Amino acid sequence: MKQIFQNLRTGAAETLEIPTPHCPKGCVLVQSQCSLISPGTERMLADFGRGGWISKARQQPDKVKQVLQKMRTDGVEATVRAVFSKLDQPLPVGYSNVGTVIQVGEGVKNLKVLDRVVSNGYHAELVAVPENLVAKIPDDVSDEAAAFTVLGAIALQGVRLAAPSLGETFSVFGLGLLGVLTCQILKANGCKVIGIDISEERVETAKRFGVEGLVVAPNEDPTERVINANGGQEVDGVLITASTRSNGPIASAPRMTRKRGRIILVGVVGLNLERTEFFKKELTFQVSCSYGPGRYDEGYEKEGLDYPVGYVRWTEQRNFEAVLELIRSGNLDVRSLITERIPFDGAAAAYDRILTEAKGYGYLFQYPSTPLAKRTRIDLVRGEKAKSIKPSSGAPTFGFIGAGNYVRGVLLPSFASTEARFTGVVSQSGMGSADLARKFGFNFHATDVSEVLNDKGTNVVVVATRHNTHAELTVRALQAGKHVFVEKPLAMNREEAMQVKKAFHAAP
Repeated sequence: MKQIFQNLRTGAAETLEIPTPHCPKGCVLVQSQCSLISPGTERMLADFGRGGWISKARQQPDKVKQVLQKMRTDGVEATVRAVFSKLDQPLPVGYSNVGTVIQVGEGVKNLKVLDRVVSNGYHAELVAVPENLVAKIPDDVSDEAAAFTVLGAIALQGVRLAAPSLGETFSVFGLGLLGVLTCQILKANGCKVIGIDISEERVETAKRFGVEGLVVAPNEDPTERVINANGGQEVDGVLITASTRSNGPIASAPRMTRKRGRIILVGVVGLNLERTEFFKKELTFQVSCSYGPGRYDEGYEKEGLDYPVGYVRWTEQRNFEAVLELIRSGNLDVRSLITERIPFDGAAAAYDRILTEAKGYGYLFQYPSTPLAKRTRIDLVRGEKAKSIKPSSGAPTFGFIGAGNYVRGVLLPSFASTEARFTGVVSQSGMGSADLARKFGFNFHATDVSEVLNDKGTNVVVVATRHNTHAELTVRALQAGKHVFVEKPLAMNREEAMQVKKAFHAAP
């Protein structure tokens, strides 16, 4: 299957062929129908990649500190190698995917095959997504409209933190896609909305949804104009949905907000706060976290542990469902925001064009509707460093299970320096292994460990996965008649260690 990746060193996008992702416990495998480009976030990543080293350092000061510390401990050469390796690693992009469930993992309770769903899956023909990051699409909501759900949930979470009440007035900084969705949700809450942007076209679009729009110059403080537009009164709150390095929005927001008002940051802007205004007015300032409660919590997202509705009413999944209901009821108009529909076959070139030139709102990738065959292994073709490897007496041929940072930065370079011969490499998602296979001359890459364990050309298996899987994979490799190099720890407890010992003595 095909998937879009971005190179963080150059900013360029490319479409890679990778195996069908593994569908682990608690996840569903979805065949994509369409996915929405997020102009702000995805353009920010592209701009980071296109920038030079100085630009990258300015955008990531925390990473610069980590690099300097690594130089002190590991030396310059190792640090440079690690930085280049990280920047050369293809980054999967996209997080607003619509498709049909084609496989259900163990433990999934509320989804079944053929369900139409929206998720935060990548721009890819097939995506494996945890159940708590998936929501069913109502029958009367189209795939294209549902593709706006995840972006809508980001806007909705910002509005929830602002806690609007009927009749209040809010100003919204930044009228891109996220800003326009935010304006519509505020209007649905019975609020007056004053939208602010430097683009006249975006302001005119916002006006279609009943927003009072203000076109401002890049360095203009719109405080006085906003207060005038609100009948001489300061607004009840401000939502910042802009994406800019400028400190302008966060400097103007407290000046236009009433005493004890609320300022919510949904986008990404400069954050040099002026304490005086916040202090005098007792303002509340809060940063909104993505789609809502549960985000970045591994227990919620990966282990499927939901928050009780009586304690956390709106999780990220329930925010997805709320946005779908807003779309279904007509309170959130997204169809009119579709700018272009792009066949996925030409996705990489179109992706670069959109993030560089486009000024519209909704750009949708459309995927083939024909069923995709599940393919857990891809053999590299001539010209991609593929070598013909035949098992021979005593000559080690290495297959890797795991494609994480330690494999990429330490193990593979060390093995390669000895002119080791590589056969296959496996990773659960297929993304990391696809990149490593091309760079280190593997014959194939896969998402099923059986492809390495059953490969006749492999006589040594390197186990470099999560610690809690080492013993199980070591046992399976020994049972398959392979020599095993396993990263520490060999086992997590005595019982696992005894299983490995037993498998070793019983190995053929």
